Amino acid sequence: MKPRLIIFALLFCFAGCKGIDTPVYPNTPVYPNTPAHPNTPAHPNTPAHTLAPTPLPPVITPIPTPPHGGWLNEIVFSVVPKEEAVSQLDEGYYFDIYAYGLPPAYLPSIQAAGLNYASENGQSYELTFNTAGSEFTGTGKLNPFSSPKVRQAMNWLIDRSYINHQVFGGSAVEKYLPITTGFPDYVALADVAHDLEAMYAYNPEKAREVISTEMGMMGAALGADGKWQYEGEPVTLIFLIRSDGDGVRVPIGDYISDQLESIGFTVERRYQTASESSEIWLGSFPDDGLWHIYTGAWNAPIIDRDEGDNLEFFYAPVNPYGFSVWPAYPTDEFGLLRLDLLFNQFTTLDERRAAFARALELALEDSTRVWLIESKNFAPYATNVFVTSDLAAGIDGAQSWPYTLRFINRNGGLLKWAQPDLFAAPWNPVAGSGNTFDVTAQRATLSGGVMADPHTGLAWPLRIERAEVTVQEGLPVGKTLDWVNLKFEPEIIVPGDAWVDWDAAAGKFVAANEKFTQPMTAKVKSVVYYPEDLYETVQWHDGSPLSAADFVMAMIMRFDTAKPESVIYDESRISGLESFMSVFMGFKIASTDPLVIEYYTDEFYLDAELNVYPLWPNYGYGEAPWHTMAVAKLAEVAGELAYSADKADAMQIEWMSFIGGPSLDILARYLKQAANRIYLPYPVTLRQYVTPEQALDRYANLEYWYEQHDQLWIGTGPYYLDRVYLNEKNLTLKRNEAFPDPADWWDGFGTPQIQKIAEVTINGAAQLPIGQEATFDVFVTFEGAPYPQAEIKTVEFLLQDPENDFISRGMAEYVMDGWYRIMLPAEVTALLSSGSCKLEVVISPRPVSPVTFATFEFLAVP
Repeated sequence: MKPRLIIFALLFCFAGCKGIDTPVYPNTPVYPNTPAHPNTPAHPNTPAHTLAPTPLPPVITPIPTPPHGGWLNEIVFSVVPKEEAVSQLDEGYYFDIYAYGLPPAYLPSIQAAGLNYASENGQSYELTFNTAGSEFTGTGKLNPFSSPKVRQAMNWLIDRSYINHQVFGGSAVEKYLPITTGFPDYVALADVAHDLEAMYAYNPEKAREVISTEMGMMGAALGADGKWQYEGEPVTLIFLIRSDGDGVRVPIGDYISDQLESIGFTVERRYQTASESSEIWLGSFPDDGLWHIYTGAWNAPIIDRDEGDNLEFFYAPVNPYGFSVWPAYPTDEFGLLRLDLLFNQFTTLDERRAAFARALELALEDSTRVWLIESKNFAPYATNVFVTSDLAAGIDGAQSWPYTLRFINRNGGLLKWAQPDLFAAPWNPVAGSGNTFDVTAQRATLSGGVMADPHTGLAWPLRIERAEVTVQEGLPVGKTLDWVNLKFEPEIIVPGDAWVDWDAAAGKFVAANEKFTQPMTAKVKSVVYYPEDLYETVQWHDGSPLSAADFVMAMIMRFDTAKPESVIYDESRISGLESFMSVFMGFKIASTDPLVIEYYTDEFYLDAELNVYPLWPNYGYGEAPWHTMAVAKLAEVAGELAYSADKADAMQIEWMSFIGGPSLDILARYLKQAANRIYLPYPVTLRQYVTPEQALDRYANLEYWYEQHDQLWIGTGPYYLDRVYLNEKNLTLKRNEAFPDPADWWDGFGTPQIQKIAEVTINGAAQLPIGQEATFDVFVTFEGAPYPQAEIKTVEFLLQDPENDFISRGMAEYVMDGWYRIMLPAEVTALLSSGSCKLEVVISPRPVSPVTFATFEFLAVP
């Protein structure tokens, strides 16, 4: 679904820095059987809720001397329509993997072709509305979706069950909320979720009534032909329907269009690719009136252990990529709750639950997005290929795919990777493309401080060596893995010399003792320790050694573009900085060599592993060394290029691209200028970390890189971007032989074991007399064997009456391995009314994060 919230939050974390598992609270033991570092065989990897048996995993023979970097010599990305994916893979010539998940309708053909495949459990579909108005200034046309009530009523207009059965063959899950079924927050809020799902169930007459009332209040009227008119013209809705990708958005879009036409709207259906549609729904100003609805889809990049930030990500007035899409601000209450959930401004889980429940109510009242379906998709690949798949994000969304992708039992080779699209928007690290297809390729070029576990969502050290997390006493934070040290203190003081702000006019950081008269405190202190040989072992792809200057440059850029005094000020970045500053308390480079960084914040996550802030030089949309960013700054200062689409549109200049188009000639010119001047950006700050000789070497490396590769996209990942062909929509990645780690370092993620997804059977009476005690037996197994109690976190139940109201919620009692019992006392069953009732059971295992739901229906009788 989302990369990682708001841009500024993204900058301080690893890519998708969240996951799933009930935390271990202070003074309680750590979970038994805690997995070892992924370099040892550990994690199974068959996805949850498979529609058909997953192919048996291949036997991997260890390579005696694995290369450094990725396993492959080369990866060639190209665009192939989804309709051709299985046939071309079956022929075994055109490509080796189609990493983007195909919908369930493709599964029989994948299996018939004898291909391997991975499952994606985190794919969600929704409608995104343009809320500008009520009239667009660009066209003078009415925008019905400027009304929250019209957007809210869209929930009643849509039959999600119809979409599920007609488009997904009944294999998907109907979705109403911006959280994921099977992830912890949905489980914790299941009673709230079910109530809201019942409240917003398909009710076309109610939708027609609400929308008719609102349209009348906006000055529209139904004509004699039954069509809505505004100032003598039909109310025509421009619907951007994605025609590429997994193929399901066309039938979804057509169904929604039919429903809108049935209540009097005229719909202009525009079938477009990701590249075509992003130019409109992301690249234009909302008030231009170029669109009304967009068929959105989101992949969960990890198993998300805390989805509270989804509310801000999906409902904030600034869209997820930092561009102003929705100028209509939601209610103050909703905005404050979103920020509280974003930064976990709670002292207890009960407080958080209450806020989350209310925020979900307001999200449906606002309905800037209307959620439709959660689907399970399948990514096919050849039988001689092996790759780790994330349980939520599949292959293409996994941070780990570049580290595990290989041909079975051999080193090297050229692998051909296909997907539905590429180059949907310009690539630049600050505010470039966030499109799934682009990010997938970019991911291979990136490294980072930590790595997301594809099976649990927890973080493992990637470039950092270890971390210490100190949390204010009383906050509900626990840990699972041994690499992070967690402790609690009654008070965490921010050091006076910690950097707490940026003075853009002076070009220097502001220390805490300069900005505040009294000592400041924080809820969380993170200390990351990088290895002593960091600067010797980690290189940028142009051969430049990593340095402290790269970290400091990234720290500067977290502030500078949003400061009005900055020479590269960008108004669209203000809201992100304001949100970030509401919880940011400071950071400090405690040691430059070896590098040790302290970070202070009032934001916290429930897992210690996710409260680690590596401050790796990733700008939100990619890594970059300080010298590449210096060149980009010169182009921004000159007013020839802009990082963000908003600023580019406002100034009528190019949206900056590091990989192609008109931007490259401009950047190449400023590269020569920077080299000739030995240009150092932000000299007051950076001259402490860069010598003129180092700067000269950096620019020489970059000039040579540009001569060899015709682009300026540089990272530290296991592969480097070799060639880009924008018009042909393909690119080439090559192994980074200077990468510090051998290719088998993350083989533990790829160990072909079976994911222990729990299987559940519920036994009980078919009829239950109201007011009598009742017993239900729950049997939890895996592959026919009892699921060990040591590997089960919770077995929870929820009891619903015939009106779908929740009567009771609790934990099942353990009987023996694989057997649990639910006892409903007479006073609870007395609350039931006559009719069909449901007992829903939720199993949360320890080895994997996805939970298992099971439902038992019975008849309550007098």
